[in-house]
Amino acid sequence: MTKFERWSVWSTSGATIVSGAVYLWMKYFMTSADPYAVINHPLQPLVLKIHILVSPLLVFALGLIALKHVAEHLRRKVRAGRRSGLLLAGSAVPMVVSGYLIQVLTDQTWLKIAALTHIVTGTLFALGAAAHWAAVLRRKNGSNGRALNRPPGDRNRLPQEYARK
Repeated sequence: MTKFERWSVWSTSGATIVSGAVYLWMKYFMTSADPYAVINHPLQPLVLKIHILVSPLLVFALGLIALKHVAEHLRRKVRAGRRSGLLLAGSAVPMVVSGYLIQVLTDQTWLKIAALTHIVTGTLFALGAAAHWAAVLRRKNGSNGRALNRPPGDRNRLPQEYARK
């Protein structure tokens, strides 16, 4: 991945995960002192707006790396970070779809199903992102049992064992 792709994915993932977690906390775990309040915290609408504005950037960033990183690593059977990467990819699709459905559904039953799906898959995405970040750091530091021994300028390319023949 290029520096821009890496920055795009990790910054939008972080912003989406943090804004989603803060909104989840405000909506479901806080209670307002005012019995007539429709929100639990004065910043709740702002946090929701931030989440809704930054999430499409995450979708764009994931699309940016889908073929070059995800599909290429699957095709080459790269093992480093595979489980966490599959968790990320597998949870991203239902997370995105349920996120859009939350905004357009009007039936309360389907809305609750979409919200629960979004919370579960968003949590899985966050866990996958943390695990993938740890796998990236292990690989970068060579602590996975196979040091890469590549010069610093060569770190954005796949190791020689994965190079096209």
